[in-house]
Order: sequence, then structure tokens, then C-alpha cells
Amino acid sequence: MTTPTPAPMRRVAASVLIGTTIEWYDFILYGSAAALVLGPLYFPGGDPVASTLLAFSTFAVGFLARPLGGIVLGHFGDRIGRKQMLVLSLSMMGVATFLMGLLPTYETIGVAAPILLVLLRLVQGFGVGGEWGGAVLTAVEHASPARRGFFGSLPQVGVPAGLFLATTAFFLVSQLPEEAFLSWGWRVPFLVSIVLVGVGLYVRFTIGDTPVFEEVKRNRLAARAPLAEAVRRYPRQVLFATGSMISTGAYFYGVNTYALAYAKSAKVQTGNAMLVAVLVSAVVAVVAMPWFGAIAQRRGRRALIIAGLAAMTVWIFPTFLAIDSGDPVLLVLAYVVGAIVFSVSYGPQATFITELFDATVRFSASTVSFQLGVLLGGAITPIVATALVAYWGTSMAVAAYIAVLSVLSLVCVAAVSQRDLSRGSADMDQVRRVDVGGTPA
Repeated sequence: MTTPTPAPMRRVAASVLIGTTIEWYDFILYGSAAALVLGPLYFPGGDPVASTLLAFSTFAVGFLARPLGGIVLGHFGDRIGRKQMLVLSLSMMGVATFLMGLLPTYETIGVAAPILLVLLRLVQGFGVGGEWGGAVLTAVEHASPARRGFFGSLPQVGVPAGLFLATTAFFLVSQLPEEAFLSWGWRVPFLVSIVLVGVGLYVRFTIGDTPVFEEVKRNRLAARAPLAEAVRRYPRQVLFATGSMISTGAYFYGVNTYALAYAKSAKVQTGNAMLVAVLVSAVVAVVAMPWFGAIAQRRGRRALIIAGLAAMTVWIFPTFLAIDSGDPVLLVLAYVVGAIVFSVSYGPQATFITELFDATVRFSASTVSFQLGVLLGGAITPIVATALVAYWGTSMAVAAYIAVLSVLSLVCVAAVSQRDLSRGSADMDQVRRVDVGGTPA
């Protein structure tokens, strides 16, 4: 067993962090646009609630494509390599996001506008579906066992970092006069994406594939049908890994996507106040996630994830109360605490899931589990939340919904046994006979 040299691991860290940040910037950007502008431009109608629901429905379409992307890119990630899929996923996401920025509105081309928007969202979802698994495996399969928790948290950091960039971009363009914002201002963050993608691709081309996968190739161990093999050999792990992600998606998109539209329609907070709260919380999460990832290496990943999920079950209620209060200071405080609570569970979650599976099926199994869990939790949360508030007339119904999903995820994580965790992670330790540069141990 060897420890990778610092220089290669810096390149690995940069590749993972920059690439995932750009991917999530593109994916989350659509959520901000759906909450603030896409409804009237692409789904015009007399009822603003119906318009918002339609916009959020296209938001959910991206999640539907994520498991498919995870299946396809995961299959080839287990068959031919992690790096190639990382490059492909980032390219797909960047092109789709750039084309969204050029897409004419309903007023210009009629029904073709929302149809094309949905197709581009599908491409986004397909691309990001394979991104998470490739980035996480690049990090954990390069890292030494003692640093696996920290490096495994770096792809997770891409989520709040992408959220920060996307929210900042929308905050800046939203300062334009309303007419300018609706006509061209909202497009700028989408168009800028193509430059960011170029940077990400350059960084990703500087690293090779992981030593764990290289060992799989040398020994000709690659599975013919990795996902089918994973389901046959690891049915419990696939089920529990999927369940562990449900509340993560619901919580994240509930407070960072749905809440923007809710605060605007209920007139309880200004758009700027909501965007500032999201921005500040994103910065906190960027710092907190690697820290909790490292702590989990010493204290146990499962224990920390359970603690975070339990805290999320409770804290979602004060968060929506703070939104309803109309007080921007309480709002920011609630979001900051929420970012810490979220980071406790989300920071170690990537390493936790990947350690459930062996290297021959790890890309497919971990990616599909992650994407299905986020689909079940995150995709429908803005839609369900909009309907719940319309029916019950209170945001507490949304908080209760997210709390129930958090309890469900907590039960799934608690059900994972130590044997489940040890079966998958052993091969990463066994194959570390060479470091990332190929030098004998």
C-alpha cells in the first residue's frame, strides 16, 4: 500500500473540484431560472401557479435523465475507464447549457420553445448522471485509505460551489432593469458556461485513470454487464444507498430551488434576500463539507451521516419559519445552520456509497444508486411542495414532507452493516501497490 505523491493528488483534486463545480453550476442554473424566469417566457398562461408548476416540471425532467446517464456512462466507466466518462459528461453539460442561453422564447417560435428546452434539459440530466460517479471514483480510487474521506468529499463540494456560482450569476443579472433581465440578461449565465467548460476539460485532460481501475484492466476483471452484476451481488447495498440519497435531494432542492419561487409568490422575502441567503450558505458548505469528510474518516462515515440526517429532520422547520418571518437576518442564519447540518451528512456520503461496491461494478452501482435517490427526493420536491402549499396554505407542509424523507434516509443508512461497508472497500486497499505515477511501492 502506498500514499500518492502530493503533486499528482493536487491535480486530481483540481480536476474533481473544478469539473464538478462547473457541472453543478450548469445543472443548478436551470433551477434558479425555473424559479425566477422560465415560467412566463416558455410556459405563458393566465395562472402563475400553473406556469411555475410547468417550469418546475421541466426542472424535474433533468432528474429523469440522470439515472439513464448513470446507467450508460456508468457501464462504460466500469468497462473502459473513469476519465473518458468524465470528459464526455462535462462536454454534454456545457453544450446543452450554452444552447439554452441561445434558445428563442415561446413568443418567438411558439410551442417549439418549451419542447427544445425540455430536450436540452434531458441532455443536461444525462451528462450530470455520469459526472458524480466518475468524479467520486477519480478522487477515492486515487487517494490513500487514510485520506479517502477528505478526497471523497471534494466532488460533494462541487454542489455548493456550483450553487454559489449559479446564484451569484443570477443575482448579478437580476439587478438589471426588469425588461433587460427578461429579454437578454437571464441568458448571460448560460452563455458564460461554455468558457467554464473549456477550463474544466483542460484540467481533466491532465490526469490519467485511477490506479484501482488500471489494476482491473491489467487483470482483465471488467464485468460485461456491471449494473446487472451489481444488482445480483449487492442488492441490499443498492437499495440502501438509493434510500440514503432521497432526503439529500429533497432538502437541497427544497430550500435552494423551491423556496425561491415560494418566497416570491407568497411575498414573504425579497428575491435578493433569498439569493443572499443561498449565497452565504453555499460558502459555508464549501468549507464545511471537506472538514466533515475528514472527520468521518476518524469517527465513522455512517455515524456522521446519521447525525446529519437527524439534524436535517429537525432543522427544516426553523428554515421555513425563517423564510415566512420576512426577516432577512433570520433567513441568513437559518440557511447558514442548514448548510452546516447538510454538510454533516453530505460530506461523507460519496465515500460511504462507493465503499459499498467493488471496483468492477463501482461506477455503475454507486452512480445509479445516487441518481435514483436524488430523482426520488429532489426531482419532484419543487412540484410536490408547490402543490402542498396550494392545498394546505402553509410552508410547514413542505417542511413535514422533507422531514419524513429525512427519516426514511436515516433508516436506510442505519440498516447498512459493517460487512456491507467492508466488502466493497477492500479492493481499493489491496491494489494500491503502485502510486498514481506508476512508481513501485
